Amino acid sequence: MTPARQRPPLVADERTQLVGWLDLQRAIVSMKCEGLPDADAHRQVLPSSPLMTVAGVISHLRWVENLWFEVLFLGRPAAGPQFEGPEDADMMVPGVPLAQLLQEYEHQCALSNEIIAAHPLDEAGRHPDFESAGATLRWMLIHMVEETARHAGHLDAIRELLDGRTGYY
Repeated sequence: MTPARQRPPLVADERTQLVGWLDLQRAIVSMKCEGLPDADAHRQVLPSSPLMTVAGVISHLRWVENLWFEVLFLGRPAAGPQFEGPEDADMMVPGVPLAQLLQEYEHQCALSNEIIAAHPLDEAGRHPDFESAGATLRWMLIHMVEETARHAGHLDAIRELLDGRTGYY
């Protein structure tokens, strides 16, 4: 089920606004997948970017959430395809059903939101092996809004190329 696509309140505290904008972009990502058959989710439409499929983008976003909030911020072990495989391994998901990828993404987003809720925005990440772990949670949240919105735009273009479907809200 696609999460509600709602802008955050016009007047709210910083955390509510940052998480609200991130949740909106996450919901747009999910919306771009509605009704898409698995074959189309894995279909390549950009010859110069063969990994830029709907399925590949969803998997990438799942692992980016994991990277920033679990690995870099909390300092958990650097595990997952982005660390263990070739470059862009997190986008290589042939045969993985779109529904499974979306479920994993939704679960990862929920875990990220739990982490965000439990820590001050000024707290810095703690993984000792990555310089970017020194960023504050605030910085990471802003970055994730940017990252997710950028890929939502990719999904918008890919979906239009696949079946002509467009729409923002």
